[in-house]
Amino acid sequence: MTRERLYLYDTTLRDGQQTQGVQFSTAEKKQIAQALDKLGVDYIEGGWPGANPTDSAFFGEAPETRATMTAFGMTKRAGRSAENDDVLAAVMNAGTPAVCLVGKSHDYHVTHALGITLEENLSNIRASVAHIVAQGREALFDAEHFFDGYKDNPEYALAACRAALEAGARWVVLCDTNGGALPTEVSRIVTEVVGAGIPGEKLGIHTHNDTENAVACSLAAVDAGARQIQGTLNGLGERCGNANLTALIPTLLLKEPYASRFETGVSLKALAGLTRISRMLDDILNRVPVRQAAYVGASAFAHKAGLHASAILKDPSTYEHIEPGKVGNARVIPMSNQAGQSNLRKRLTDAGLIVEKGNPALARILERIKEREAEGYSYDTAQASFELLARAELNQLPDFFEVKRYKVTVERRKNKYNRMVSLSEAVVVVKVDGEKRLSVSESLDETGSDRGPVNALAKALIKDLGRYSAQLEDMRLVDFKVRITQGGTEAVTRVIIDSEDSQGRRWSTVGVSPNIIDASFEALLDAIRWKLAHDCTAGQADAV
Repeated sequence: MTRERLYLYDTTLRDGQQTQGVQFSTAEKKQIAQALDKLGVDYIEGGWPGANPTDSAFFGEAPETRATMTAFGMTKRAGRSAENDDVLAAVMNAGTPAVCLVGKSHDYHVTHALGITLEENLSNIRASVAHIVAQGREALFDAEHFFDGYKDNPEYALAACRAALEAGARWVVLCDTNGGALPTEVSRIVTEVVGAGIPGEKLGIHTHNDTENAVACSLAAVDAGARQIQGTLNGLGERCGNANLTALIPTLLLKEPYASRFETGVSLKALAGLTRISRMLDDILNRVPVRQAAYVGASAFAHKAGLHASAILKDPSTYEHIEPGKVGNARVIPMSNQAGQSNLRKRLTDAGLIVEKGNPALARILERIKEREAEGYSYDTAQASFELLARAELNQLPDFFEVKRYKVTVERRKNKYNRMVSLSEAVVVVKVDGEKRLSVSESLDETGSDRGPVNALAKALIKDLGRYSAQLEDMRLVDFKVRITQGGTEAVTRVIIDSEDSQGRRWSTVGVSPNIIDASFEALLDAIRWKLAHDCTAGQADAV
């Protein structure tokens, strides 16, 4: 059976950039474009030339791609020709092989937003598309507000689409601009559009996620005949975002009936890099990845309940709809007070600790976890602290050093420029190899700015740990999260610290105390001890 071709159109660099708080640099746009091209999308919409300096600069420096680079703009304005419209000219001057123009397909917007006649709007669409085609470019027409327009005046919405097609458009994209259409509506309307003589192989779908249905609406449009899908990585986009390609692409490749019915430009090999691309985008945006994101989230294949984990160990398909590796993700068996011994043994194995079934230490570890989580600890988000707890119960954790005492002070004072500044200072006394050592450290960075009391503590602690200090030189704290687990006078603070080193390892540790400094110091100690334990036993599995 010959599979039909589905085309993937990415608008992360244009519609995705309309996300509140998102503004890509030219270099970042190039990096994302290269990643999209490697993934295998068919079209990359680079932005709106002339709308802002960054978009214009990107088209001047755009990387060579297998994907069709596309410039976005709008149809010509009334009262001037397509050849003499400076806004349209800026889009054409980007020199891209394809041009996508947005135009009105809702009669209300034509008469009230544009203030022109319905026929003038159709004429603008025809002239603009014909101008693109005459210059040898591929033309796409985004029918703005199509679904709302079709519900109000189906004849005119269809006339706008026909005007573009008759002028030579390769694609007419039906846009749910306000994001309010539901999958049943999209299915019905796209079916009627195809029935009205507009071929599905020329139809695209562009949905927004204002009802959390953008992916479902896109699939409904494909089911009804559309053969191009527009969307963004991680669902970026104005208001609630666009259709999320990191959910759509694996669904199209791995789920029936799409996998056997359609083919795309994305291969199964490229699909295995999807999680990395998703997290690369979050890293560019300095955002924490959404843990519950479908397919690519850190919790997408996390199995916390003991019953689930037990079944997963026997057959992963019992609680996983796909193999995590197909999208570059990984299975996680977190530890918590819901865990059973199946979770525990699997997690210990992942940490390099082979514990035989029936070992009495397993029950002790589980009981200890439940006691600690009742106090406010969270081990499903702090796997390194869990491992240290288990190693201690198994007598597999060396006593690297002992903290005898520590002190932190935060001072506000005037600098030489007569400005009030902060200065954090920490004093730590440790006992290493039978010898007491005292270290003092400030938290100032190279610019003279205060990095805070936790930074001062970390620097003081690592400063003089004897023979262990050299092993910690490449360790870096990369994230610090605080949560109050109880309110009022009984408040308890939970601190999660993420650390990494030059070997590419990243680990999370937890500390809990009514005092935020104590909680932070506990998490910091765990972070250091985890690294020392792994550096001392690297490549070895401890048999118990």
